Amino acid sequence: MTGLSTRAIGRAAVRGELASIALPRFFDAGFDNVTFDDLATAAGVSRSTFLRYFGNKEDVVLFVFDPLGDAMSAALASRPATEDEWTALRRAVDPAVALLTREPGEGLALLRLVWNTPALWGRLHEKQASWRPALAGHLAERSGAGATSPLALRTRAMAALGCLMVALDSWVDGNGRDDLGALTDLTFGALAPIHPCHHDDDRTPTEGSA
Repeated sequence: MTGLSTRAIGRAAVRGELASIALPRFFDAGFDNVTFDDLATAAGVSRSTFLRYFGNKEDVVLFVFDPLGDAMSAALASRPATEDEWTALRRAVDPAVALLTREPGEGLALLRLVWNTPALWGRLHEKQASWRPALAGHLAERSGAGATSPLALRTRAMAALGCLMVALDSWVDGNGRDDLGALTDLTFGALAPIHPCHHDDDRTPTEGSA
């Protein structure tokens, strides 16, 4: 069984601490107005030390999203095999909903910062793209080898992440008034597969029928 080394765990802990100190500075002053010198001073470390843990400011802000790829992949893998694919994908994004609503005020502030900063917006979409292959891989396992084309699986994974992003948009637009989980249910519901209904047994009798 493999796992993170003690060194990797320690590095992740330091990165988390530095990011938690940095975020309030970005919230208060704006992304472009905060320098690495500012962040190092706030954290009580040298600029070179801060740069050993984060090579750019975008990764400082978006560090909180780093675990989501693995978390969502694990959530999808844990869903019952009998559950329909779209419901399983909805449940797969629960870790993102939980992360942002753990401290709703901070979650909203983080999303506003990302949404209003093109560099952060673009970097978040790069991260999102890196989450898709694992989700598509788990969909392939659920459907069986070769049962569904890789293109279709990637499309469904991207659609699920798109539904999450629209829910986040709505949550920010509403200033957090609506429940993020409920908004996510609605966005997924908008793309829920429609199964044709057959009414052969309950047709309205036509004229002349007995």
